[in-house]
Amino acid sequence: MFAITGITGQVGGAVARALLAQGQQVRAVVRDTARGAAWQARGCELALADVGDAQALAEALRGCEGVFLLLPPCFDPSPDFAESARLIAAMRAALLAARPARVVALSTIGARAGHRNLLSQLGMLEAALQDLPLPVTLLRPGWFIENLAWDVAGARERGEIESLLQPLDRAVPMVATEDVGRTAAALLLEDASTGHRVVELEGPRRLSPNDLAAALARALRREVRAVAVPRDQWEARMHAQGMRNPEPRMRMLDGFNEGWIAFDGPARQGGTGVDEVLRRLVDAA
Repeated sequence: MFAITGITGQVGGAVARALLAQGQQVRAVVRDTARGAAWQARGCELALADVGDAQALAEALRGCEGVFLLLPPCFDPSPDFAESARLIAAMRAALLAARPARVVALSTIGARAGHRNLLSQLGMLEAALQDLPLPVTLLRPGWFIENLAWDVAGARERGEIESLLQPLDRAVPMVATEDVGRTAAALLLEDASTGHRVVELEGPRRLSPNDLAAALARALRREVRAVAVPRDQWEARMHAQGMRNPEPRMRMLDGFNEGWIAFDGPARQGGTGVDEVLRRLVDAA
């Protein structure tokens, strides 16, 4: 039995699909029955738990061969990242109580970057798991190609995508969430009985904003260009979108743009290219 947290999201769902396709038993950890109904219909066992409730989460994970652990994303955190700190403490306590045979935790490229930024929340998760007496794999994917979903409408209507990643010809590691899910499932099935390890993951090739615009042009069959948003406009834009504390997100973007958010070593490569992802995004838009 494999317990999957975050199963209603893109990555957790991809992990579950990959395991089910291989005939594995999956326990969907969800906050309420309604959110898990679709997975129950696919043959998953349901366990009700909020990841911030250590006792309930421990019960949900108990007896499992493997656990996929996903820290719920907080895109507008408090300056001290208190929201994530509370959840991380509960997740650590639950793992210590449940003692699954192995854990695969979703982290990120740049989790241990030298400058504090939005991704530092996952560095906090890594630090909390590093001394667990359990086999733990930290899976660090690159930028999700699916983030481009926000740009499909603008590309279709105006032939433009506004980019905070810049310069526009700078390629960064990106990966499809389906590849992240398949890799996580494969890691859960490996017989890693001891120790901790880090697995970094990107797609078949690195992508720049210009590459993304060209891929959207192919998918939409119209001309699309990338337009750089000046940094001095970022904060006002983010406040207008309702963010209270945009600094961590801005520093994350700085990290990609300046190169200090990067992989620590050679990364594995997924097989899903940008055109395949964009076909799905365009069809869904």
